[in-house]
Amino acid sequence: MVPMRQQRTYTELSAEVGVPADGGVLPGFLDLPAEPGGVVLFAHGSGSSRFSRRNRYVAEMLRSGGIGTLLFDLLSADEQRVDERTAEHRFDIPLLTRRLVQAIDWTRGDPRTAALPIGLFGASTGAAAALGAAAARPREVQAVVSRGGRPDLAVDVLGDVRQPTLFIVGALDDTVLDLNRRAAARMPVTPRIEVVGGATHLFEETGKLELVAMLARDWFMAHLKVEVTR
Repeated sequence: MVPMRQQRTYTELSAEVGVPADGGVLPGFLDLPAEPGGVVLFAHGSGSSRFSRRNRYVAEMLRSGGIGTLLFDLLSADEQRVDERTAEHRFDIPLLTRRLVQAIDWTRGDPRTAALPIGLFGASTGAAAALGAAAARPREVQAVVSRGGRPDLAVDVLGDVRQPTLFIVGALDDTVLDLNRRAAARMPVTPRIEVVGGATHLFEETGKLELVAMLARDWFMAHLKVEVTR
């Protein structure tokens, strides 16, 4: 079970937003603490959405560290219905990457987030989209975190990802751990790999998701920096 706490504890602004994309306007939740030190965009995993309990838990932890969050759907409602039947979109990494890039561009253009450093948090297949978007927007994206991710699905762009990157993998998730290590070896800036002992792919074991959330919070707090214009 995902541990649940009272939501919005650290949130000053909470808004339902629409992210313009080639599939239409994608619904999302923008939550900002007072004086945010950055904003992290979430790329959810296979078959998930902005309502992902795991990502919402991580997002709350980020806000406890003064970092804003944007959780949004990578697929339109029609695409989601198709994907529920065929699973054809959840592994369409170019599509997911394109949507995340469009969300980055929207975030940079919205007055509430325009001046904030941007980080990306990707889970499962969403991690591949996060890496692809980091490669596509190297000036906008400052840091990346992957939870139980599939960076191997972004093999064509791994050589272009130079942002500080953290891979978080469960110690009992043998196949994904191996894929993460192989992907890390292909990146020009070696990512940090945190292996969470006693955890499986979804980090469902007691206390494991909380550890993931704390690792992500600390990574973004260390690597999201407000640029000073002289």
